[in-house]
Amino acid sequence: MTTVLVVDDDLNICKITKLYLEKNGFEVATANDGEQALARFKELQPDFIVLDIMLPKRDGWSVCQMVRAQSDVPILMLTARGHVDERVEGLRMGADDYLVKPFDPNELVARVTTILRRTGLRTQVAPASNVYEVGSLRIDSLGHEVTVDGQVVALPKKEYELLLFFVRNPNQVFTREDLIAKIWGWDFEGEDRVVDLYIKRLRQKLTAGKEDWSIRTVWGVGYKFEGPGVC
Repeated sequence: MTTVLVVDDDLNICKITKLYLEKNGFEVATANDGEQALARFKELQPDFIVLDIMLPKRDGWSVCQMVRAQSDVPILMLTARGHVDERVEGLRMGADDYLVKPFDPNELVARVTTILRRTGLRTQVAPASNVYEVGSLRIDSLGHEVTVDGQVVALPKKEYELLLFFVRNPNQVFTREDLIAKIWGWDFEGEDRVVDLYIKRLRQKLTAGKEDWSIRTVWGVGYKFEGPGVC
């Protein structure tokens, strides 16, 4: 059974989240502060972590960073409504996704299920050779080579990093702020519209005879990568 560790100092949130996750077949453990979260992580080695940012003793960013230093376990961070900086910081620390409070418990369950499916697939399609294949698109992250229908496509460093990030995180919507934090860095001082420009360039350079994958615009939100075999 898949084990989920839910970390929040709000006991009611822990109780409701635990109830919904267990109803959907997960085994659930809880922790109510940062130190307890790390102890429970070490003890249980969970398959997934739901992690609040504002915690006593040690905040969620610190917990995320320490967990990520020793494990690739998926982490869904809970953030305050409208705090874009919290979401970006969480992703920079290594979180897989975020959910804004207050949230629908059904949405949380759906996010957990989707992320687990995606990270499980990522393990299958990205073996030790670090080769990613989605339809006609192939990326060799060791050789730093991108091909479409067998033809090598030369990409500048940032375009390559942006494409690789999307392929490693399929079917997940990222805002411009998320992508800037991941690719350009937290101290980037340019316009966020640079993301639009780079995605336009990728689309132009990588268009093949058949479009069996895409970087899709999610209007009003951001961008997501889609393709065959991507869940």
